[in-house]
Amino acid sequence: GNLEDFRLVGGLDVHKNKVFFTVSEMNLKENDYFSRIYVYDGKNVKQFSSGPKDSNPKISPNGDFVIFASETKKVNELRMAPARGGESRVITRFKCRIDDFEISPNGRSVGVLSPTDLEKKEKKKQGEDVHIIKEIPFWYDGLGWIYGKREHVFLVDTESGRKREIMRGKLRVVSFKFMPNKPEICFMAQEDREKKPLISDLFVIDLRNEKIRKLTDSTMLLDSLEIIDDKRLVLRAKNLERGHSSNMHIYLFNIETGEMKRLTQKLDRYAKNLLNCDVRIASRNPLVYRNGWVYYLATDGPRASIFRVGLEGEIERVVGGDRSVETFGIGNFLAFIAQNSTVPTELYMVKSDRSENNRSKEKIGERRITKFNEWSEEYALSKLEYFQVKTDNGVSIDSWVMKPVGFEEGKKYPTILEIHGGPQTTYGHSFLHEFQLLTSVGFAVIFSNPRGSGGYSEEFADIRGHYGEGDYRDLMRVVDVALKKFGFIDMEKMGVTGGSYGGFMTNWIISRTDRFRAAVTQRSVNNWISFFGTSDEGYHFGKDQIGQDPWINLGAYWKKSPLKYAPNVNTPLLMIHSTKDYRCFLAESLQFFTALRYFGKNVELALFPEENHDLSRKGKPKHRAKRLELIVNWFRDYLM
Repeated sequence: GNLEDFRLVGGLDVHKNKVFFTVSEMNLKENDYFSRIYVYDGKNVKQFSSGPKDSNPKISPNGDFVIFASETKKVNELRMAPARGGESRVITRFKCRIDDFEISPNGRSVGVLSPTDLEKKEKKKQGEDVHIIKEIPFWYDGLGWIYGKREHVFLVDTESGRKREIMRGKLRVVSFKFMPNKPEICFMAQEDREKKPLISDLFVIDLRNEKIRKLTDSTMLLDSLEIIDDKRLVLRAKNLERGHSSNMHIYLFNIETGEMKRLTQKLDRYAKNLLNCDVRIASRNPLVYRNGWVYYLATDGPRASIFRVGLEGEIERVVGGDRSVETFGIGNFLAFIAQNSTVPTELYMVKSDRSENNRSKEKIGERRITKFNEWSEEYALSKLEYFQVKTDNGVSIDSWVMKPVGFEEGKKYPTILEIHGGPQTTYGHSFLHEFQLLTSVGFAVIFSNPRGSGGYSEEFADIRGHYGEGDYRDLMRVVDVALKKFGFIDMEKMGVTGGSYGGFMTNWIISRTDRFRAAVTQRSVNNWISFFGTSDEGYHFGKDQIGQDPWINLGAYWKKSPLKYAPNVNTPLLMIHSTKDYRCFLAESLQFFTALRYFGKNVELALFPEENHDLSRKGKPKHRAKRLELIVNWFRDYLM
């Protein structure tokens, strides 16, 4: 399947018997993504909006109308249409992006999360194209310049379209919800992005006088919320005991007493979908409260499942299986979007009173509702073959091999080791187009979740201060075990590739061993010292993951940098980087490329203009196709 074949199903909302969701596709000729809203009414699936760029449908509390975001060349609109179908009309237009929105309980207004420029007047006065920057972070990957800007909530009247910004100042709102019985909004926000980049707090704003009360004590990273009633909220948050490597958990918060209680004490798994996939659209990780249960997504090893946790901490898996549940919603039934390694995203439903009070574990009647990616059944797709690898600290590592399409017994095949980014992300039962492409042209692919990966215990994810140690040994052991176990892997023709942390690890590997005949490194970190000062997250991520800052701990920053070991590299290397990658800035690849050329090594650098850290997942379709072509050709040239 090529990129244009995929229909990316995501972003859903459910009310009673209706499910509204988004279907997106890539168009190579137009070099763009197009998306429309569809509706499932309990019987049929119909297109609901005409596009070309509609997303994030939300149903009003009474079920009468749907509001969705619509992007045009110049502005971002919120549009409203009757839920039974019919013409949509524009409620409001924003020049800036619309990050999210919520419909008020009475349906008369919409809260819109959008950035506001605190220095707009100043910038207008200067009237120049000169950036005067007074804070960090000054840019952010995918968003560009963010200095002086903060995400605020605007209140928009659904009838007249009148909007007012209900907050001022430096608060940066992360997420929000209307209180059910009071004219208030409860929201999560960062007070000081520069000094406390990981800390967010819970606030309540009174919509009558715009007075804000702070509810928490600045110790946690808060991600999203669901309201139970006027007194109780459910939060998804990290307590930061292991810094960036902490797992997200579900908490119960009492507004009146300020008491915070972790509900998911019994399941030390990341309460979000961390599975890697290059053919999906971003979907929210919902929190839904129903009848004493909080429904949420969590990554449990190579699977992303729907769990529910009771207010006393009992936990059940509601929708499991070898797959990646992308998002879900609950009405008269539970609707969810899921994919696995051979079936891309589709809409499914579970019909049962399991979501009510029925505790029985009977097999739930699950139905697949959509067939947008039926084409995938006609392609020869490679299946995942699982194997386990015992590490030197006695832990089992989940690992897989994918055979090349048209595999013949007794033949040896060139093989690529793929390494995921993060490091706190996960490989597993999701559709990986890049891997399928490699197997379709004759490569075997090996991949695994070494130490540092997400989806397991917090302890397993925590490799702070130890990059390139246990994780490196794990990956080498995975290759050793695969060579013993699978006779078809050609030891003389192995390649290695990865992006971000996986790019760092690719560079680390080829500066330590010559066992790989070719390597492709993507959006990599090569120098933790420059990363600290150029990455949008460098000054806190580097400090957390390497340890302290470069002024206190310069030795470690340099010791953990692949750049230090550039003279040792002998493997032919293709480097891929995007010019607007502000997560791992362009300088990371330029330094390594320069060093390798300086030492007379075989290296090429492919730069993608106007793309960011998400090139492989959200880049322009033509660039995505070109990236895949470069990777395949590099490995073909050296391994086939």
